[in-house]
Amino acid sequence: MTDAPLPAAVLWDMDGTLVDTEPLWFAAEAALARHHGVAWDASLSRQLVGMPLERYAQILVGRGVDLVVDDVVDRLVDSVAQGLVREVTWQPGVLGLLAELAESRVPCALVTMSYRRLADAVVAQAPPGTFRVVVTGDDVQHGKPHPEAYLRAAAELGVDPTRCLAIEDSPPGIGAALASGARTLAVQNVVPVERREGLSRVPTLAGVGLTDLVQILAGDDLDLLVD
Repeated sequence: MTDAPLPAAVLWDMDGTLVDTEPLWFAAEAALARHHGVAWDASLSRQLVGMPLERYAQILVGRGVDLVVDDVVDRLVDSVAQGLVREVTWQPGVLGLLAELAESRVPCALVTMSYRRLADAVVAQAPPGTFRVVVTGDDVQHGKPHPEAYLRAAAELGVDPTRCLAIEDSPPGIGAALASGARTLAVQNVVPVERREGLSRVPTLAGVGLTDLVQILAGDDLDLLVD
């Protein structure tokens, strides 16, 4: 570890970054579309990764799902919640990095566009005390890529967002994190992460440690992806 300061906090996206929930969302969307006789495939689901749930629902309704938006959201959330109750699949490297952050007393927040009961299911299976703050899609007026959720998480922790490190995987989430002023590490998952100024990129969190986060916070860009 260098003498550079630790992050004031690490702000974690959930779906695709912290836990592997994207298959649950993809399956829920496909099943709902199929039930209503609507054509749907994984490429459509990939386009929605990181968007607010209302946007998912609007697209499904627009393609012919015969429900109102709120009902679509409820059915998607119910399906994913059932999957999370059965098992939470942590992304590679996540639990090791969380343990290192806890040992160094770096606070963490969960910042997700998923709803509170989905976030609660994940938090319940995380090591106790992992997340001091949880901000969900039903807590904010503006979803990602608006920075409101990240700014709210930093405010609730009582820290300067520019001294925080955000970890994301989707274009909307990356946009929200960067717009908040947080130094941002993107983990490529189901959608490509394009090179952006001030953005660090890795294929997985396996092998990423607190020393790497400190260096990113200090202004070094870590880029382990091949475009």
